[in-house]
Amino acid sequence: MKEKRTLVLGASTKEERYSNKAIRLLQKHNIPIIAVGNREGEVNGTIIRKNFPENESVHTVTLYLSEKNQEPYYDKIIALKPERVIFNPGTENPDFEKKLNNHGIETEEACTLVLLHTNAF
Repeated sequence: MKEKRTLVLGASTKEERYSNKAIRLLQKHNIPIIAVGNREGEVNGTIIRKNFPENESVHTVTLYLSEKNQEPYYDKIIALKPERVIFNPGTENPDFEKKLNNHGIETEEACTLVLLHTNAF
């Protein structure tokens, strides 16, 4: 099975943020993480960087950005060619989902935390 290297987009060092909880739970499941946020920082040793990864192998992108904040990343995410993009609650974006599907990228409106807790990730 392909390693499920996951890009957490909208990563935060604030522990109460769902992106932060997702990073910590992904770590517990030994899933490799790339964390991108608008501020650099660290979550349990995972570096949050401001630069979007290019030419890196990513299986899953999990979004923690509102619909309007996703737009600058459309082409970058499509260029990564992930197998899927997870739209967490509050990030739903039908237009972007359609674009991703047109490029053969699976989309899922789901909660990354629930997927991990139920072994459905």
